[in-house]
Amino acid sequence: MRKTSSTMAVIVLALLSIGIVMLASTSTVKGATSFGDPHYFLKRQLIWLFISLVAAVVFVRFDYHWWQKASMPLSVFAVILLVLVFVPGIGLKIGGSHRWLRLGPLSFQPSEFAKFASIVAVSAWMVKAGRKVANFKEGLMYPLIGIGIILALTMLEPDFGTTLLIGMVSMLIMFVAGTRFSYLFAGFLLGLCGFILAIMRDPVRLKRILSFLWPDQFSSGAYHLMQSKIAFELGGLFGKGLGNSLQKHLYLPEAHTDFILAIVGEELGFFFTLLVVLLFMGILICGMMITYKAPDPFGRLLAFGITMMLVLQAVINIGVVTGCLPTKGIPLPFISYGGSSMLMATVGICVLINIAQHVGDESVDDHTKIIKDSAHVF
Repeated sequence: MRKTSSTMAVIVLALLSIGIVMLASTSTVKGATSFGDPHYFLKRQLIWLFISLVAAVVFVRFDYHWWQKASMPLSVFAVILLVLVFVPGIGLKIGGSHRWLRLGPLSFQPSEFAKFASIVAVSAWMVKAGRKVANFKEGLMYPLIGIGIILALTMLEPDFGTTLLIGMVSMLIMFVAGTRFSYLFAGFLLGLCGFILAIMRDPVRLKRILSFLWPDQFSSGAYHLMQSKIAFELGGLFGKGLGNSLQKHLYLPEAHTDFILAIVGEELGFFFTLLVVLLFMGILICGMMITYKAPDPFGRLLAFGITMMLVLQAVINIGVVTGCLPTKGIPLPFISYGGSSMLMATVGICVLINIAQHVGDESVDDHTKIIKDSAHVF
């Protein structure tokens, strides 16, 4: 698996490089207008890049089996962080949302850590349940109760996109671990009803859905999407050239965060945008190869969950930017501005590489072998 892990590392370094270059181009106008410094966002992203690379050196050598033992403390810590965002003086309220914690000159988004913690927690539980994953309580009720706390706190921020993403990935892990499809389908319907009810009670999110379904009647809510499409149209096949974007001059809000791919399309064109998509497809292929070759059930579920989290997040972001999905505040991994997103995505990749390094390890105890045969993982 050395070639697979090396390929994944190269892909991630390529995405990080694209992200830094595009942020340097995209954020100058916003930085100068809002903070009087055209390099305001770039400087902070470079700090987070340094932190992420240091974390990569540490976690790529970190035995992934430790995460299984630490699943409960990680979950508790994630819940504490999600609660702290609502505490005045500790949490930051930006744009009506409680999503950030202040860390000196930087800010951290606990929901990014909660994504990773939820993957570890669900994977560890499903392995511990063993043959009982086919039962309703062990296979569905208990893991959903545990993950439901994280989902509820994330929804309260409110962060509907991350809530949906965590819920989807958790259910996918449960499915490949052996939870009956009928149970998962019932849980999905219950969660969908609650999600729809929450959207109906939130005017901002409801407007986004309505503008996606009927953009002519709710044009004000479709402004982001319209400007994003214009960016792609202006870029054409080969782009207007790096730094020559028109839309980044405050025509496209959040051009350096959630909609940065639109500026990629405008400045570098369709073919370069396609390259970015292919790089994420590379992560999917490498991640699934590591998942298939992982030496034990926990490694398989953990690798599968991390891969799905990164790829689905990219799919949702690309879908939003291209108008295939309603607008959601989900960054494009490794490319969008956002330090905590970059950090946790890099940690996830390092865990995947560490799992790949254990392929061929025969030191699996008898209990793990029994679980491996009975948990129906792949």
